[in-house]
Amino acid sequence: MSSLTEKDRPIVQLLLNTGTCPRCILRFCCVGSQMLYRHPHKDLMKDLQEFLKNNQEKEDTVGLDVVDPPCKRLRLEHTEAGPEDLNHNGAIPQIPSADDGNAALESSAVKVCNVCLGILQEFCEADFIKKVCQKVNSADYQFTSFVFSVSLPPQLSVREHAAWLVVKQEMRNLGLPLAKDDIVLLKEAYKWIIHPQLSEELGVPADGKSLFEVSVVFAHPETDEECHFLATACPDCFKPAKNKQSVFTRMAVIKALEKIKEEDFLKHFPCPPSPPKNLCDALEIQCNNGAVFVAGRYNKYSRNLPQTPWIIDGERKLESSVEELISEHLMAEFKADSFNFSSSGREDVDVRTLGNGRPFAIELVNPRRIRFTAEEMKRLQQAINDSSDKIQVRDLQLVTRSAIGRMKEGEEEKTKTYSALIWTDKAIQREDIAFLDDIKELKLEQKTPLRVLHRRPLAVRCRLIHTMKSEFIDEHHFRLHLKTQAGTYIKEFVHGDFGRTKPNIGSLLNRTADILELDVESVDVDWPPTLDN
Repeated sequence: MSSLTEKDRPIVQLLLNTGTCPRCILRFCCVGSQMLYRHPHKDLMKDLQEFLKNNQEKEDTVGLDVVDPPCKRLRLEHTEAGPEDLNHNGAIPQIPSADDGNAALESSAVKVCNVCLGILQEFCEADFIKKVCQKVNSADYQFTSFVFSVSLPPQLSVREHAAWLVVKQEMRNLGLPLAKDDIVLLKEAYKWIIHPQLSEELGVPADGKSLFEVSVVFAHPETDEECHFLATACPDCFKPAKNKQSVFTRMAVIKALEKIKEEDFLKHFPCPPSPPKNLCDALEIQCNNGAVFVAGRYNKYSRNLPQTPWIIDGERKLESSVEELISEHLMAEFKADSFNFSSSGREDVDVRTLGNGRPFAIELVNPRRIRFTAEEMKRLQQAINDSSDKIQVRDLQLVTRSAIGRMKEGEEEKTKTYSALIWTDKAIQREDIAFLDDIKELKLEQKTPLRVLHRRPLAVRCRLIHTMKSEFIDEHHFRLHLKTQAGTYIKEFVHGDFGRTKPNIGSLLNRTADILELDVESVDVDWPPTLDN
């Protein structure tokens, strides 16, 4: 059983007299019953009225039997006495006692709560729940559960602190301490009330681990400036931050309230807090689905297609890219807001990727659709492949965020196989290049290539050419098959990059060499899993 007892009577009387709503009164009486907060507002007011009428000396309870045990308990041990009770003139004002519960009921029933600013009043009612659910349903998301989040205006923390100081003094008069942590958090109480109503309307359970989030952002312009005195009292707590419109964030305000002395707080803010004229505004009701991840392998058959959009100084150089040819179909099917593309390395615009392709992953941000069968993924893969002869994808599948890490594991250790068409200025014979086949584990020192120096830091990178196999074509051309350490600059290994890569094919052959064509023949990463396509 969770209930009010005789020691709570002066707290109930005090808070009702100062314009506090029934649910906030329960919070300050440390009532931890979730079911009790879900009772209609009018019923709670009636129960509090009956409670105040009861003048029995022994402990009595509000007639609300519940199953849930309390999650907050009064600490019965004594704490250190606080500072002398102060207000603007040096003392917490005495709250006049109502003659009976009716006076308190009449004074608070018509007012917006001076602590929660109406959050636990108007915004717990069925009309608001329906408004939230209409927003969710109209957004057309797929979800099997939800997590509810709420953003409260920071001045609520100030008002709660002021009410706590008043209640703490009343408890001290009874010889009982009241720590701030004993009070049920406003957010917690609100979710106790909202969760079952939303769950019933939406037809799915509330789950703290759900990837589908329903959020409500509250504001109260009338009291926005109530935090400002804290910036003078505790300037160190309020520092400008990126992506923050105001320094008065909830966390900054809470930090300042923990730091400020009680006597300084009471000099600047009324205790108890004054009743507001208006309710909070529900500024935003938003939905957001956790990201979905799709992985696969792609082949690139064009020598005029970049991996990602090629834009220089705001000007697009080529009309499309591998990233766009794949993602446009995924975006449409998953109905996502945006995407992030990543892959196991990248090839230049004029390099083909052949063999079993290059592993890639796409993060789809805030997708409306999240459930796809294996057959649907196959059809999606086919749609991508039918849309262009420049690329093909295989093994398209849904993966987890953690699985994508496997694509990046051992980035420097994995191997890649290439085929390069090479030109030499001096004539060659088959025997002139045969020795390349015998070279194993050739160590290179590669300075950052000139062609990428604008986007990569200047450094000398040590790389390995594991094996080479030459294929004579004519006096000035041969094909070289290479198996190399990932991250090796193949073009620079061929022509030397003005001596920035040592050794190189030119220095090994003692003549000028250049690369005419380059193909990636394999990327030796065993991910994602091969599918039976």
